[in-house]
Amino acid sequence: MNTMQKSIAYSIMLAVLPGLTGCSGMSKQTKHTVVGAGIGGVAGSVLTGGSTLGTVGGAAVGGVIGHETGKK
Repeated sequence: MNTMQKSIAYSIMLAVLPGLTGCSGMSKQTKHTVVGAGIGGVAGSVLTGGSTLGTVGGAAVGGVIGHETGKK
């Protein structure tokens, strides 16, 4: 992974995370799902070199993991 990909991934995370503060009306489980999808999407993109399929797959897997961890 090169420096440009890392910079893009960090930029996306910094852009998305402050937007989650507007989610105060969401349930705990929904918040976990959204955060998991965001982190999974960034991770999938980074791991596959920016592949769209990797990004979508990572978001889907991250969303499921976030949903399940939000049940506790």
